[in-house]
Amino acid sequence: MSRSPTSRLRVRASTTGSAAGPSLRPAAPQTARIEIHSFETVTLTDRQFLTGTKEGNRARIGGELRLPLGTSRVPAVTLVHGSAGVGANVDRWARELNGIGVAAFLLDCFTGRGIVETVTDQSRLGSLAMIVDAYGALELLSKHQRIDASRIAVMGFSKGGFVALYSSLKRFRQMHGPADVHFAAHIPFYASCYTTYVEDQQVSDCAIRLFHGTADDYVSIEPCRSYVARLRRVGKDVQLTEYRGARHAFDNHLYSPPVYLPDAVTTKICPREERPDGVIVNLETGRPFSWSDACVTRGATVGYDPQATKEATKAVKAFLISAFKLPA
Repeated sequence: MSRSPTSRLRVRASTTGSAAGPSLRPAAPQTARIEIHSFETVTLTDRQFLTGTKEGNRARIGGELRLPLGTSRVPAVTLVHGSAGVGANVDRWARELNGIGVAAFLLDCFTGRGIVETVTDQSRLGSLAMIVDAYGALELLSKHQRIDASRIAVMGFSKGGFVALYSSLKRFRQMHGPADVHFAAHIPFYASCYTTYVEDQQVSDCAIRLFHGTADDYVSIEPCRSYVARLRRVGKDVQLTEYRGARHAFDNHLYSPPVYLPDAVTTKICPREERPDGVIVNLETGRPFSWSDACVTRGATVGYDPQATKEATKAVKAFLISAFKLPA
């Protein structure tokens, strides 16, 4: 006689238990309230973004908001994923943030657009377009009854690190950001700093904290060193923390041992510059940048570094506790 699915489940459960009954682990205590939110955004080309165009392909994207338990208003951090989508490191950071009383919004820029990844084709979604998404998340969070709108930061990884960094530009915020709220801090992890933008030294007066591995062969650290130096010369509150020997995605434990990605697109030898008409020019050719340019190559390594992760986690938490005036 065949068993129903439920009867088979009961048999399986009983065979895994002891004589005293099934050995079921107690559920882990709930540490956060989880909410799913979506909002309308627009997908802009780089030139549309840089010239302030508001019209583009509409999309509805969303994210997962994890709120510390309780009823009080709390600060928040928008977490922006990289080219592979929302990964294990984003989940871990959300838990770390909840642990110090900070809400985390895990923004998903891909799913609502039907994108799985941009590792192998970055033209599927421009990084500048994702800044619009981050501003949309900022506006959404600022209206949430549990979120303190004056204490919302943005933190991103790789492609999302670019978003976390360049969303600080006053020009970009004036063109595409909400009028009455701005990010309170910017925390880019292994961000791309290859492009020089018009007025890119005019960034927010709030703190910017970059984290990058010196052995990153996917997104080189050197252009970020140069950009940070330029910002510091004009008095901006920006710091770059370097982790010697750490690779790209050093905070993602799934990349242990390191993984070589033969098809990953990288522009680490493509210096670029924005011209006043919103065109990004390849400085090697003097022509508008294209993903078919000779400087665009494939192949990069991602690799977990437990020590760098430990140190970066400690540094980010200490920074946010200070910036958000949280109890230590």
